[in-house]
Amino acid sequence: MSMSPADARYHLARIVGLIRRGLASLRTRGWRATLQRVGVRLRRQPPPRREPLYAPAAAAFAPFAVPASAQPVASIVIPVYNHAAHTLACLRALAAHPPAAACEILVIDDGSSDDTAAWMAAIDGLRHHRRAHNGGFIAACNDGLRLARGQYVVLLNNDTVPQPGWLDALLDTFAQVPEAGLVGAQLLYPDGRLQESGGIVFDDGSCWSYGRFESAEDPRYASLRDADYCSGAALAIPRALFEQLGGLDARYAPAYYEDTDLAFKVRAAGRRVLVQPGSRVVHDEGTSNGTDTGSGIKAWQVRNQQVFADAWRAALARQLPAGSVPGPALVHRGQRQVLIIDEAVPRPDRDSASLRQFNLIRMLLAGGAHVVFLPTRGEHGGAATQALQALGVEVWHAPWLQGVGPWLRTHGPRFQVAMLVRHHVANECLPLLRRHAPQARTVFDTVDLHYLRERRGAELSGDPRLARGAERTRASELAVMAATDVTLLVSAAEKQQLAVDAPSVRVELLSNLHEVAGQGLDWAQRQGLVFVGGFNHPPNLDAMQWFIGEVFPLIRQRLPEIRFHCIGADVPDSLRALAATQPGVQVHGYVPDVVPWMAGGRVAVAPLRFGAGVKGKINLSMAHGQPVVATHCAAEGMHLHDGEDVLVADDARAFADAVVRLHDDEALWRRLSGNGLDNIARHFSMDAAREVVARVFLA
Repeated sequence: MSMSPADARYHLARIVGLIRRGLASLRTRGWRATLQRVGVRLRRQPPPRREPLYAPAAAAFAPFAVPASAQPVASIVIPVYNHAAHTLACLRALAAHPPAAACEILVIDDGSSDDTAAWMAAIDGLRHHRRAHNGGFIAACNDGLRLARGQYVVLLNNDTVPQPGWLDALLDTFAQVPEAGLVGAQLLYPDGRLQESGGIVFDDGSCWSYGRFESAEDPRYASLRDADYCSGAALAIPRALFEQLGGLDARYAPAYYEDTDLAFKVRAAGRRVLVQPGSRVVHDEGTSNGTDTGSGIKAWQVRNQQVFADAWRAALARQLPAGSVPGPALVHRGQRQVLIIDEAVPRPDRDSASLRQFNLIRMLLAGGAHVVFLPTRGEHGGAATQALQALGVEVWHAPWLQGVGPWLRTHGPRFQVAMLVRHHVANECLPLLRRHAPQARTVFDTVDLHYLRERRGAELSGDPRLARGAERTRASELAVMAATDVTLLVSAAEKQQLAVDAPSVRVELLSNLHEVAGQGLDWAQRQGLVFVGGFNHPPNLDAMQWFIGEVFPLIRQRLPEIRFHCIGADVPDSLRALAATQPGVQVHGYVPDVVPWMAGGRVAVAPLRFGAGVKGKINLSMAHGQPVVATHCAAEGMHLHDGEDVLVADDARAFADAVVRLHDDEALWRRLSGNGLDNIARHFSMDAAREVVARVFLA
């Protein structure tokens, strides 16, 4: 396929942008750090492979034990009719990797004539119920429902091999999505290919196994998603809801379409039907009844399609036309589809911009939107990508993402809103969006005004090259603002700046987004000083060099036992060397969970000497009831008042005095702690941002 002018402009802008950012990095970070960052950006990362599928070793029967609880959260109901070897493999898998959730396992023997009865009776912890005569899959499952004691009933075919973590992933979905009424697993063939990631129902009642024979890691199928139905081979449903709906409908006896009918009843009851790709179950399709719909029990599939179509005729009128080929555009046709383009997926445990983006995505999902994330680097972000997929975000990555232009050519027409994050990404991608998604509202998320931050850094250093770079950034940012429909800013101070620099630009204020965690430990229980911030961000490195080198020794003179905890990823050797010269300084580097430091440290410091935007480190501390000493630069745009919800100081002596005062004055500490929590609730909580998010993305 020939390259369009838009594609050519994208690649040219990307090359020029990389060169400019590389030169800026050389000036601010040095050549070693710059080479490392260039290497990371240019290296194509293969998508991480999931853990190999587990399969129990085939062996002669010998007694063993399965998970069992007298007070189960989940009752796993396994209907069986002969095929004892398959049932044995299923139970061995459950025994080899017990779920974290308390569970019971019920095998409902539908009149088997093989070794099932003898083997099941010898398995410790198993509840084995033998029916008097064969009644079929539906009758056996309904018997299991009557015998179940758990809060959730989990239907599981005996010709399955549940993979480690499968049950906990299903159950966690109900906690994550309160509206969930039925959650199905992702079904795999023994060779690892997808058998089904949820099902599609067409307007004539026929069904489509979404993703069949595709890769389970394909972005189209790898995220939590509403499904028309989920196969009864592996699904979970609250027992109370299952009982309310009358179990599986006997009209479909002996089998087929009962799971589809159940899903439609769940939705009619006001609950959601979801497929959870984090729950993987290998299914040897057709073991019990084969796959030929022309003979045997499988023939009931054809008959029951008509029964189902007659029962749900009104609902089926809203389904896709028979003969459609489902893809993301059609599957999510009833939702507002929002595209987010950034270099990489957010890592909310590493920086405040990522936390803001992650919480914005949560708000969009809660508002009913379908969110698609496109990382221009094309990399799978490991756990960060999986975290988005677990929320329900469609995240693209290599090898399925073969370039931004080709991807937008295929998917661009389905979006109502497209958000571009940071000016260099927007500058590169805007021509492609204009060509392939002209209908989409374009939103430019500045994260912060980069040119303002760069200009202040240049003024602090007195470097004219940095000043010229800041002006180039200013031109780029203002050009993007002029070319997009809405610009998102994070602070009122930046909004005032743009009223002067770009008065015709439509701006909306969407600041940092935080959960109000609460008070944390009380004053007497808290200890030490804390700083949190990643060191790929130049203002953070400068702040710590100044604080550790000049401010902390003054504090230590008056508080000789005080300890300072410096937390953040990518700590350079130069900072570690400086810290080693100062008693009481502990450089932790990256920590996966900063909450203990927020809830347990007595005072947070934000000694930034240049920067822009809103400082997430201040928000994060205040959201946990931790008071802050900050510079004027750090407190800018934060709705803070010196002496009421923050202490502000700029020179080393004044900053040290403020820290000591706040550390020792319990009454002052309590006032700042309480007022800081109020500040977060008023200005930086998701409730505070709800109207702006609805106006920009959902209207």
